[in-house]
Amino acid sequence: MSNNIPCRKAFTARLTELAREDGDIFVVTSDARGSVTLDDFARTLPEQFVETGIAEQNEVGIGAGMASFGKKVFVCAPACFLSARSLEQVKIDVVYSGNDVKIIGISGGVSYGALGYSHQSLHDLAVMRTFPGMDVILPCDRYQTEAVTEWLVRSGRPAYVRLGRGAVPDVYSCREGSFTYGKARTLREGGDITLIGAGETLFPLLRAAELLEGEGIAARVLDMATIKPLDREAVLKAAGETRAILTAEEHSVHGGLGAAVAEIVVQEHPVPMRILGIPDEITVEGSSAEIFAHYGLTGEGIRDRARDLLEGL
Repeated sequence: MSNNIPCRKAFTARLTELAREDGDIFVVTSDARGSVTLDDFARTLPEQFVETGIAEQNEVGIGAGMASFGKKVFVCAPACFLSARSLEQVKIDVVYSGNDVKIIGISGGVSYGALGYSHQSLHDLAVMRTFPGMDVILPCDRYQTEAVTEWLVRSGRPAYVRLGRGAVPDVYSCREGSFTYGKARTLREGGDITLIGAGETLFPLLRAAELLEGEGIAARVLDMATIKPLDREAVLKAAGETRAILTAEEHSVHGGLGAAVAEIVVQEHPVPMRILGIPDEITVEGSSAEIFAHYGLTGEGIRDRARDLLEGL
């Protein structure tokens, strides 16, 4: 496992390939072609590219209008703006109006950490997963991002996809088998505790499992790339077969992946559980790695919290 390209670049490269073969694929962006890495798409497929300028609300509305005429529309912009400034348009123009628009939030979570709280998107999963019929997906590496992109083109459903900004380590070795809609992937087996994550917390979870193994603790690791619909069967299996569940996410501890898992656990198979994420505070500023370290979203930090959870049983 080594650092490779950012998920945003894997997305635009694969989408460009697919759009060359399908003239119904359109990209709409709001002065964010550099942030999204859309330069090649815009240069090679200008008739399938729409630039709105800094107007994210208009961007979503235009995308919804195009989708209403059968186009496969990808609306791409920083996640912090699409999940806040454009939220009413996502709710009404996309979800309520039943338009097949893919909302691609770039530089999500704390990717823009050095720019402060205004540019961080730590509420997006919570709000997007409440919209009826809206899929919510967090790919963890380049291969899974490519697989998700292919699925999005075929799905015929609205979706919110959050992608980070920086290069991330490979979790998977190839595109094939890296993503199945609505299903978790078991990356490691274990009977003591289940670690569940998505997106950029997956690699730290795998590192934590390795560290726990050195201490005689067998940790199961689940890649829950599809936050909605959540894989209920995988969660209940983990609750029945391991002593505790720990979730880790680049999101507020309120309303995200941990809350989605807890909603199933508490109602159907209660077990001890801990939710790791960003606490209820204005997030510290810094690089993604610095913020992850500050909040314990590293292999060592997750290892410590998992050990504490088991020792308290």
